[in-house]
Amino acid sequence: MAIVDDIAGLKRILAQTRVIAVVGLSANWYRPSHFAAKYMQDHGYRIIPVNPSYTEVLGERCYPTVGAIPGPVDLVDCFRKPGEIPPLARAAIAKGAKVLWMQLGIRNDEAAGIASAAGLDVVMDRCVKIEHARLLGGLHWAGVNTGIISSRRAL
Repeated sequence: MAIVDDIAGLKRILAQTRVIAVVGLSANWYRPSHFAAKYMQDHGYRIIPVNPSYTEVLGERCYPTVGAIPGPVDLVDCFRKPGEIPPLARAAIAKGAKVLWMQLGIRNDEAAGIASAAGLDVVMDRCVKIEHARLLGGLHWAGVNTGIISSRRAL
């Protein structure tokens, strides 16, 4: 496919995706990977953790590599250094994923070329959680619509 950086393309990816393999997912709640994956899980996506350091994260079995995941994956979400992305692009292709997503701050043109040439959509330097909230309703005009912080006084 191509590098996706437009609203329509991002919406399409998020609407068609159901299973997300999160490479580098941490079991520590304060890490960005955990926060983003938990948000997506809470919004109906199946999260498959990929991290050789854990056996389970977010109540899901954790796999050491993308290739070790037994079932299909729609999107490979990468929380890894830019230099580690080309092998992940190849793993996403081998797994039959439709999208290679590089998180905020991560760009790798070589990996993008590998994935695009194989027909995958590629997203770089964007957070899947932020884009979902922005495009599919988790953001309010005044900020994050969590319902936790309110100006209403308790009765």
